[in-house]
Amino acid sequence: MSRTDPIADALTNLKNHEDAAKAEVALRPASRLLKEILRIMQDKGYIGGFEEIGDTRGGTIKVKLVGRINQAKAIKPRYAVKKDEFEKFEKKYLPAYDVGTIIVSTPKGVLTHIEAKEKNLGGRLLAYVY
Repeated sequence: MSRTDPIADALTNLKNHEDAAKAEVALRPASRLLKEILRIMQDKGYIGGFEEIGDTRGGTIKVKLVGRINQAKAIKPRYAVKKDEFEKFEKKYLPAYDVGTIIVSTPKGVLTHIEAKEKNLGGRLLAYVY
């Protein structure tokens, strides 16, 4: 693995295990940002539960898979987006209107693109999933 972008590695790992019809996957290294991304994916129903295992620095996160991920990728470069520019990126990364979620890092924490629009926040694009 590259280890230059642990978020991209984790999402690729998730997708590969999902394609192989595995029940769970272990993601390393664990980070707060990765846990926030997984929390959003769990809220949206793309994954089951997840739990952190082991030491705090570079630990492991075990994720239960439910077979709902068609695509999950990190967005690179991490574009800065103003609160009224989300539509352009929705068209670029999501397959259809109201399908999928773009995950955005905002000053108020990690949110979905829909929550960021509702709260009138801009931010940096992290990943998308559908």
